[in-house]
Amino acid sequence: MMRVSANLSWLFKDAGSSVAERCMHAGAAGFKVVESDWPGDAVSADELRAALQDAGLQQVLLNCCQGDTSAGECGFAAEPGQERRFHDTLQETLQYAATIGCNKIHILSGRKLEDSNTAAQEATLIENLRSIVPLLRQLDVTAVIEPINPVSRPGYFLNSYDTACRVLEAVGSDRVMLQLDVFHLQMIAGNITNTINKLAPIIGHVQVAQVPGRGEPSSDGEINYPHVFTTLRNAGYTGFVGCEYKPSSSNIADTLSWVSQYGLEF
Repeated sequence: MMRVSANLSWLFKDAGSSVAERCMHAGAAGFKVVESDWPGDAVSADELRAALQDAGLQQVLLNCCQGDTSAGECGFAAEPGQERRFHDTLQETLQYAATIGCNKIHILSGRKLEDSNTAAQEATLIENLRSIVPLLRQLDVTAVIEPINPVSRPGYFLNSYDTACRVLEAVGSDRVMLQLDVFHLQMIAGNITNTINKLAPIIGHVQVAQVPGRGEPSSDGEINYPHVFTTLRNAGYTGFVGCEYKPSSSNIADTLSWVSQYGLEF
């Protein structure tokens, strides 16, 4: 059965400024597993590991270190000429992930560059991902890549499911999978049922939020989430479902009734 994962970069923000401070609140709300954006600039891996242990939580997904976000950096995997930075930030992420006991990382593609064509960036992404497969296998880590819609994140390179599918086919390893955020899927392509069925063999992680407001799945919006979860279930997905949304109440427990109603577990 699918289990929900609290995204500590989106939920429990009133509980503290760092993901470590939010762990206890996630555990108290019933979560058993969590995920987050890159936390390394705010909290050490040892601190987060201790917070996770104290709250009885397991971290199941960690976003890679993405560079200087104040300068607009958002990863380097698809940026020609930035291969060294890609590998350096990957190593930093893998060390952090090992310390906190997380075996899945989200690799960010980076920006769409004005002075580089799309084919060159796609080729760079493929080569970078191919090059790390032996290391991922050695460490028993899975990487995921995620198309992000251009409204929410203008200028992000990987904003197409067609591109993601080509990249994953070219990489050709189950150590590199697709992160399917249903919010982004609706914003980018729609046609959710057919797309989930098509992508099912390569889905390594799922995230959810309503469109357009990015609230919890049971909030008002375009997406019929009971149907989405039925489609995922029928397609054979049994992994985690990340709660990457803006809760409608600061009392997160009040926004979680959908979990049992839609047939998921904590």
